[in-house]
Amino acid sequence: MPIRQMKENPEQHLVIKPQLQNSMNSASKSSKTAQNGKGPPPVQESQNKQTSPPSRNRGRRRGRGGRKSDQGDAFMRPSSRPCTVADKPIVRENGRAIVPALSNNVSVGNGGSLCESDMGYPSSSKSLTFPLRPGFGQIGTKCIVKANHFFADLPDKDLNHYDVTITPEVTSKVVNRAIMAELVKLYKESELGMRLPAYDGRKSLYTAGELPFAWKEFTIKLIDEEDTVNGPKRERVYKVVIKFVAKASLHHLGQFLAGKQADGPREALQILDIVLRELSMKRFCPVGRSFFSPDIRRPQKLGDGLEAWCGFYQSIRPTQMGLSLNIDMASAAFIEALPVIEFVAQLLGKDVMSRPLSDSDRVKVKKGLRGVKVEVTHRGDVRRKYRVSGITTQPTRELVFPVDDNSTMKSVVEYFQEMYGFTIQYTHLPCLQVGNQKKANYLPMEACKIVEGQRYTKRLSEKQITSLLKVTCQRPRDRENDILQTVQHNGYDQDPYAKEFGIRISEKLATVEARVLPAPWLKYHETGKEKDCLPQVGQWNMMNKKMINGMTVSRWACINFSRSVQDNVARGFCNELAQMCQVSGMEFSPEPVIPFYNARPDQVEKALKHVYHACMNKLKGKELDLLLAILPDNNGSLYGDLKRICETDLGLISQCCLTKHVFKMNKQYLANVSLKINVKMGGRNTVLLDAISCRIPLVSDIPTIIFGADVTHPENGEESSPSIAAVVASQDWPEVTKYAGLVCAQAHRQELIQDLYKTWQDPLRGTVSGGMVRDLLVSFRKATGQKPQRIIFYRDGVSEGQFYQVLLFELDAIRKACASLEPNYQPPVTFIIVQKRHHTRLFANNHRDKSSTDRSGNILPGTVVDSKICHPTEFDFYLCSHAGIQGTSRPAHYHVLWDENNFTADGIQMLTNNLCYTYARCTRSVSVVPPAYYAHLAAFRARFYMEPDLQEGSRVGGELGVRPLPALKENVKRVMFYC
Repeated sequence: MPIRQMKENPEQHLVIKPQLQNSMNSASKSSKTAQNGKGPPPVQESQNKQTSPPSRNRGRRRGRGGRKSDQGDAFMRPSSRPCTVADKPIVRENGRAIVPALSNNVSVGNGGSLCESDMGYPSSSKSLTFPLRPGFGQIGTKCIVKANHFFADLPDKDLNHYDVTITPEVTSKVVNRAIMAELVKLYKESELGMRLPAYDGRKSLYTAGELPFAWKEFTIKLIDEEDTVNGPKRERVYKVVIKFVAKASLHHLGQFLAGKQADGPREALQILDIVLRELSMKRFCPVGRSFFSPDIRRPQKLGDGLEAWCGFYQSIRPTQMGLSLNIDMASAAFIEALPVIEFVAQLLGKDVMSRPLSDSDRVKVKKGLRGVKVEVTHRGDVRRKYRVSGITTQPTRELVFPVDDNSTMKSVVEYFQEMYGFTIQYTHLPCLQVGNQKKANYLPMEACKIVEGQRYTKRLSEKQITSLLKVTCQRPRDRENDILQTVQHNGYDQDPYAKEFGIRISEKLATVEARVLPAPWLKYHETGKEKDCLPQVGQWNMMNKKMINGMTVSRWACINFSRSVQDNVARGFCNELAQMCQVSGMEFSPEPVIPFYNARPDQVEKALKHVYHACMNKLKGKELDLLLAILPDNNGSLYGDLKRICETDLGLISQCCLTKHVFKMNKQYLANVSLKINVKMGGRNTVLLDAISCRIPLVSDIPTIIFGADVTHPENGEESSPSIAAVVASQDWPEVTKYAGLVCAQAHRQELIQDLYKTWQDPLRGTVSGGMVRDLLVSFRKATGQKPQRIIFYRDGVSEGQFYQVLLFELDAIRKACASLEPNYQPPVTFIIVQKRHHTRLFANNHRDKSSTDRSGNILPGTVVDSKICHPTEFDFYLCSHAGIQGTSRPAHYHVLWDENNFTADGIQMLTNNLCYTYARCTRSVSVVPPAYYAHLAAFRARFYMEPDLQEGSRVGGELGVRPLPALKENVKRVMFYC
């Protein structure tokens, strides 16, 4: 191979206030009456005893001071709107949450102290224990469901941990495993004393029982099987040192599973996980915690040289029923094992054997092949493998390189002919470059084939995503059968590693007690035929109903970026949309401010500014209420550019509609768009009847703010793009329906939200406080006339390994934000993690029983599980709050990490489920609690705010910094712009 050197409007609806203070609590009695009756539950005082927690020493607040600022003074001015309950300070108690004793001076998480505050929370994970489960929920219709968890017996053998050192050092887990496999093959019956160890591929080896030695060195010769087919094989020699580290006790794990110990011994769980994965590591292609193979199911073409492989996910988990093996089906995109030329032809979608590549083609091929492993095919029995680093800018026929120190040049074509007797036919194509830039090797494309089993980690196209989803999407019954078949095929009862360690796995799905929570009554406007509504199987519609707070759109304009949409079609569509808005309860002017404006997609900024200024001139300075935009179906960056310019530059609220919907003018589509427009204008579509009747436990009794937070990270391959954090918070009480949102950019893949609270030095004002939580608390005070006296914080997107870190950092920031507004201001906080990226699935116990499933065959919306498959001691639950549409529904997993409000299991489960019916964009209950959902939408929207040249991190002071996002305009911040 040759080598080269190288807007808020007043609201009009009835709010029924309770006559007694602090009377709001669990409405289980009335909710049961409601679900069985014909109409909504009667408005009456709740007699349930679950009230605000009694004042038993919940961390007395001492002088939580802070610099008084203008914002702080404004926050605490007397309310213009009378509060329904006495504005007394909230006293906290630890209640069921087990927390350590706290000192008076607790350091804070990000390097400072909180103005001589006594923070009511621990300063490190060592002193932190998550709340214990306060009991099990009782509300709802009881039923049985099946879960994809398989009971595992806890082994009674001693587990031993050994350290492994391999010399020379190897970075590849595959090679490490090959070395250890050879060692076990040679020495199992002698030096290893008949032990069959499990190996993690790095530094740790585990055995059931002790090895005959505490320290031993082995010499292992490893033959490179991949190097040749029939010829001589290369041999490498490694020294392997195995050294005893410690015994891993299973006693603590048993105590933890029995609920007698608070923290789970992670090492014991990790060992058992490695043991059960050992055989699959040898059989299949591992990707994270999943295993894939083309033999599990025939791969499906995804296009552009990619195919979908099926596989399964596997993880050992501690649960209330003991150890459980969680098995789920999985699929992922892999690169087809094609000759490179064929892969390039598929990638470009054209024949490449007759014409040279264009510059744009070359860029696309370089991106598609960079990092891909290929094997040579021109050397007969030799199968050397290389990783592609790039492709040449010149075609193969023009490539030459020096063959000696005298700079004698030889062409690549000549070299391959003379060295290997291989004639390069497609000399117009570039060569692959393998190796590094200083010493890159040339390989002709036609002499290479892609190695099988490489997962594709780059961004998939929309078409590929659709194809992959079709593979992934399985009806519940089919998925359940595939999971059972996978368990049988894996044969855990015959697994030599499971036998060695004494682990036995059940082949039956776990049966779990569940409850179906009742759907909440929804309130609509009094002028509609239907003033309230009880959703059926997670859905309802707007027929005969009017939005409870329909807003007015009197000044609007329409800009058309689609050449296929004529003016008369656009006008007809806008008329239909205006009528739908009016029917739904809004006031919508039939005529735009200026005539419909047609523009080209590549001139979006110029067109938007023209429309903006034309409207401003005609309206004599008044703001436009709404901009309607008609976009082509395939519009590239147009949508994102439009949102960025409207929301951060012009301060316009916009609603985009695709061409295909404009032509169809479907009534359901128009109804959904009208819902979105109303909330963008600052209105409400519906509210929970219990909310305006003040009957939601631990929400309706005192002013309560509900937060949602999420962080979205850049896709694989974008190594320096920032992560985006978003926080939304309810801006109305007692309705808790409207949410304002804020966004910020932060360091690449940083999960902790950095801007929840921050301070900076101002030359005139000194130390100034700010941050997203603080700003949203202030805006709640302005919107409602009251300060929040309780905080409920739903945090999305956190993995189990980050629970402690996220809680400590973000709870600290919430505390600081509150203390910066007023001394002694520390409302009690409940901090709940929301997880969707888990692999627990729930199935109906009897798929033939139509009364226990929805139309898609999934479990009924409102199904909640808090026993058996949940955490042995902590406060968590699975909730399937939505009706399935296609595929198998994924329940959301909620884990309460901090609870100063002392929620009962029924309290938090009912609140979460009921909130899922308040999602603004459709008339369906949704799968994730809306504040978390809105935060995700806002974070996703904010990625559009980074202009293309700013997507990468910027160099600040010689280091890679994060360029802040452009600020949202004030009128945009106040409304649900992200809907």
